Amino acid sequence: MPVKGTPFDFLKENKIGSRIQEVPGGYDHNYALDCGEERSGLRHAARLKDPSSSRVLNIWTDAPGMQFYTGNYVNGIVGKGGAVYGKHAGLCLETQGFPNAINQPNFPSVVVQPGEKYRHIMLFEFLVE
Repeated sequence: MPVKGTPFDFLKENKIGSRIQEVPGGYDHNYALDCGEERSGLRHAARLKDPSSSRVLNIWTDAPGMQFYTGNYVNGIVGKGGAVYGKHAGLCLETQGFPNAINQPNFPSVVVQPGEKYRHIMLFEFLVE
């Protein structure tokens, strides 16, 4: 579905938490990667930037989709150095085939037959701007 103008619109740089309250429970959605820059057979799936350090993460993939999840069930998890993480304290981006593709003939196939090899490329590119 088109995302323009919705809380799911990250086509332009946008702070992830700025509209998360408009998404019941938080983000846990698959994005179709059907546009954007391509390089060496990989599509640019995401760009994340930490404004305090100027670190940038670019994600490139040959997968048709990417699941975006915002730690919706994290609650009081103790991490490194005793840091305590709550709801929406982090995010996960997983490049993949489309959920329920097995039941949707118009989706790219996710079936791997016996004897076939599964291959999926996901490239993490780290920069400082």
